Amino acid sequence: MRALLVANPAATTTSARTRDVLIHALASEMKLEAVTTEYRGHARDLGRKAAHEGLDLVVALGGDGTVNEVVNGLLHSGPDPDRLPRLAVVPGGSTNVFARALGLPNDAVEATGALLDALREERERTVGLGLAAGTPGTEDESVPARWFTFCAGFGFDAGVVGRVEQQRERGKRSTHALYVRQLMRQFWEEPNRRHGTVTLERPGADPVTGLVLSIVCNTSPWTYLGNRPLYASPEASFDTALDVLALNRLSTPAVARYATQLLTSTPERGPQGKHAVSLHDLTDFTLHSKVPLPFQMDGDHLGLRTSVRFTGVRRALRVIV
Repeated sequence: MRALLVANPAATTTSARTRDVLIHALASEMKLEAVTTEYRGHARDLGRKAAHEGLDLVVALGGDGTVNEVVNGLLHSGPDPDRLPRLAVVPGGSTNVFARALGLPNDAVEATGALLDALREERERTVGLGLAAGTPGTEDESVPARWFTFCAGFGFDAGVVGRVEQQRERGKRSTHALYVRQLMRQFWEEPNRRHGTVTLERPGADPVTGLVLSIVCNTSPWTYLGNRPLYASPEASFDTALDVLALNRLSTPAVARYATQLLTSTPERGPQGKHAVSLHDLTDFTLHSKVPLPFQMDGDHLGLRTSVRFTGVRRALRVIV
């Protein structure tokens, strides 16, 4: 088996010694090339090269951002599960939503052992992914399409992600406390929290207007707070298209109610109420905003957008589980 290991040296929870141990363990079972990423986008370039060279497997060692880059490299020319290299994930970030949603251990050493077992037993699944691109006929139409593995956000939650990234650039560690602090700051400074600017349009249905928060889920849970899974769209699955949870009001009482519902959410029940919109298994839809809003994918802040077109693609990539 010809395999490539893409390792992010800045991964939050893995040290250089841990990476060396994992590389040695994997190299004992396959013909492995290990490359440490050196710049933003390097993992994407390596994934694209692996697809071009017809490798059997690409292992992403890092957080959700590293996984996202590798996936976008593998699918540079589009999804083709039968031809493209399989993907394996060894979690090394602070949250590791994609790996945990696949049922993998959240510890890098345990995940490596599980990966080797899965390869010996030939365990894999084909997962669906989300694709986001600029909307034709808008000022964002030239924005390149990009794949995401577990979620995207347009508006409030993307603003929180952007604030966290700013703090990390200033030397702060990525902790759950940091996210909570930035969430509160985003709430108090959000200018559109009572009158949303986002409209959701989809074929064959009336537009949904006045949205403040819009979370697009490709799987469930949406994220984790420590070891607690949070289910924004409990029905979301790697086997279906995309789900959406949107809110049209973020008053203090509404935020308290929906935050409590998120913290107590289960695989059977997510946030509900008169200000909540829940949509399941959408293949194609667009989010428009009257003003530029923050946009994020897989926890990576991508700047401001006014319109994003989403496509849910079933059976996009083979993953070792």
